[in-house]
Amino acid sequence: MKTQVTFRHFNGQHPKLHQAAEELAASFTKYNNHIISTNVEFINNTDKIVNFTVHLKEHTIAAEFASDDFHKSLNAAADKIVKQIHKYKDKKNNTKTNTKLKNIVNVFEESIKDEFDESFENEFDDE
Repeated sequence: MKTQVTFRHFNGQHPKLHQAAEELAASFTKYNNHIISTNVEFINNTDKIVNFTVHLKEHTIAAEFASDDFHKSLNAAADKIVKQIHKYKDKKNNTKTNTKLKNIVNVFEESIKDEFDESFENEFDDE
């Protein structure tokens, strides 16, 4: 997984924030193995804003949080991303489950129809 960290409107380097962002981005992989890349953007305005953009195999998730402290914004935005990853995973799993259930129902309906057709044919053959 590739992680890109960007600082906007900053003077100097911020290695602690950079490292914290990379660690949080790496922790997302325990919730979804299909993460391709993560972008973290720190924006220093009147509020301390953190943007996360996570690119999954089939989907992109984004979250933003603003507060008076970058660490607080970073953790809150990461929590939002984790919630969205869970929601996406649940939605994807429900779709798979629904598809499997539909297939089972279709097979069951076909078998009942075949049995009904056989019994209906046998009823008329007896006459």
